[in-house]
Amino acid sequence: MDAFRMNRRQFVKTTASTIGAATLLGGSLAACGGTTSSSTTTINYWDFWVSQAPWVDNEIKLFQQANPKITIKKTTRVTDTYANLISLGMKSNNAPDVFMQPNTPTLNEQVSNGWLLPVDKWATDTWRAQFPDNTFYEGSNIFNNKLYSGPFSGSPGYFFQLYINNAVFRQAGLTNPDGTIKLPKTWDDVTTMSETITQKSNGSTYGLGFGNGQNFILAWWIEVFVRGAGAVGGAFQQDLRTGKWTYGTDRNYMDFIQLLLEWKQRGYIYPNSMSISDEEARAFFERGKFGMTVGGVWNQAEWTQHNFTDYSLVILPSPATQLQGYYYKSGGGSLFMISAKTKHPDEAWAWYSWLYSPAAGKRWVQMAEDVSVFPQDNNPSFVKSKPFAQYIAANNMTLPGPSAALRNPLTSHVIQQTISPDINDVIAGIYTGQLKDIQSALTELAGRYQGALDKGIQQAQQQGYKVSLNDYIFSDWDPTKPYTMKPASK
Repeated sequence: MDAFRMNRRQFVKTTASTIGAATLLGGSLAACGGTTSSSTTTINYWDFWVSQAPWVDNEIKLFQQANPKITIKKTTRVTDTYANLISLGMKSNNAPDVFMQPNTPTLNEQVSNGWLLPVDKWATDTWRAQFPDNTFYEGSNIFNNKLYSGPFSGSPGYFFQLYINNAVFRQAGLTNPDGTIKLPKTWDDVTTMSETITQKSNGSTYGLGFGNGQNFILAWWIEVFVRGAGAVGGAFQQDLRTGKWTYGTDRNYMDFIQLLLEWKQRGYIYPNSMSISDEEARAFFERGKFGMTVGGVWNQAEWTQHNFTDYSLVILPSPATQLQGYYYKSGGGSLFMISAKTKHPDEAWAWYSWLYSPAAGKRWVQMAEDVSVFPQDNNPSFVKSKPFAQYIAANNMTLPGPSAALRNPLTSHVIQQTISPDINDVIAGIYTGQLKDIQSALTELAGRYQGALDKGIQQAQQQGYKVSLNDYIFSDWDPTKPYTMKPASK
């Protein structure tokens, strides 16, 4: 996935007020019992955030004002190489003190490898009580009763959205009587609006566009369009009502793919979408080359930097106005880690806990980066950006859902290996016409994912862990209603 760019805002009024707030939040080194010597400690921090860099840089500035004896040295790595660099750093004893979680290996494997420092020494009950229920539990961010990480963003579930260029819609006459933009709600709406945009512009503007040059964008379109139709696994997960991947058995996947191909055939989609990058597509959308695109909230920060704010977003366009599925969340999560090899654990914790503070979360929302893990931070009135306020207000599109990890923490030992070809490869092959038999391609795709899960379960069982496919089956789940779970008892 593309990584989540120039400072945009400053929130500090005075150094004194910043230091006071940091002390109250437990983010200063004094609050966690750190050193009082006159020397300065450097904490190496790694991430792969690009568009979120202004927030990180601002937090470093505030943190160093509150903790003048600690210097944060930030290194932003390229997303595609980040995991390998972390692994090499661990093996060569050159790892950062604090770092953002790499995509691989899994958190459980990182713990087993001895990469991570438990934070229980500092993460008191008072500190943990700041977070919502079900934030910390065994199998998610706790392993063998030791805490290693926690969620940072509120993970609303709707990682991708359908974005609307308001100017393109106005030019095509797609407005309501009061002049507001007529936003699409259904698949048919997207089709008719794409047709209108393409025809009225005489081919200079397309209804839809994307940049799949890096071969991961088309799966996002699946994710956005099929969940509301009732395909609750979306593009990347199984249907937890049965524990199985349903690409080949749930007709919503086939229906949307055929619709996507119809849009292409009719000329509604920007013709170079398979060759340009996601970054190029974001720029083309901003310039009005096409009226609709799918992307994540991280796009908004870049567009704001370019003074492009005349757009809207739509969550869960579906075949009918009555939603058959939503996005789901189940608590837990992880993002920031402290290296087990750090020579400055107290200072590392000071920076780590600063990142996980409600004040930092509020600034995260104010800078229109994403939602915060702290519910009190997610107030649309905190932000000036209308599109981002729309995003924050869309929390009602995410319901509590089931979780195998909450039911059985031992499922954290089930390692599901990556497959090839995966969802991105298959959808790209279908779109370009290389895969003619869509049904067979989808059925085989589901089988590969299912096989990877079955093999992961079998290997965990061979290691002595009591896990089974039943851990992933919630036959009583109604995807249109909240599903209440509690962590398994210890």
